[in-house]
Amino acid sequence: MNQTTNTDAAVRVVGLVGSLRPGSYTRLGVQLALDGAAELGAQTQVLDLRDYSLPFCDGRKDESGYPPDVARLRRDLAAATGLILGTPEYHGGYSGVLKNALDLMGFAEFEGKTIGLLAVSGGRMGSANALNGLRVIGRSLHAWVLPSEVSISQAWREFDASGVLKDAALAERVRDLGRQVARFAYLHSSQQAIEFLRAWEAAPVNPGGEWRT
Repeated sequence: MNQTTNTDAAVRVVGLVGSLRPGSYTRLGVQLALDGAAELGAQTQVLDLRDYSLPFCDGRKDESGYPPDVARLRRDLAAATGLILGTPEYHGGYSGVLKNALDLMGFAEFEGKTIGLLAVSGGRMGSANALNGLRVIGRSLHAWVLPSEVSISQAWREFDASGVLKDAALAERVRDLGRQVARFAYLHSSQQAIEFLRAWEAAPVNPGGEWRT
């Protein structure tokens, strides 16, 4: 797909905002990435964790006591074909509220889906540690994490008073993250890709024999 080609109408990209701060730079970044996905015809939605009442994940087997918002977030994520995870970097990692939300989710919400990562920081060093942590989680949940990612350093300087990124090149990188999520979500959901994956999963074990030294 090229930049001007629309994705299939079934492609749905959601952005999970891992920040509770009013006026969150993370939310602004996630929304901009979703704008990029929308440019290619994807349906988009922001999932703001301020809108969900989530308990701390305690590993319980009986989840009947969980509030309804746990099931609602699971449904909202499961309905997506592509995901953008956004977080501020706190003390060298991603936010606790995002970690808790992800702990309440599982393979049903993430397996086989394309994930794009975006993180913001208040300092000059950027958000590499937060992004690396989210990348590990994506792999653990059998998702396809895009190799490209976006880190917005000193976010308080990068956004103007109206919430717009001042640096046009950086803004384009954020939008392109959303475009890439939409493109790969389209490929992964296409019939040809589904048939390939089924054939690959059904392929016999490599009969190469024992390893010899």
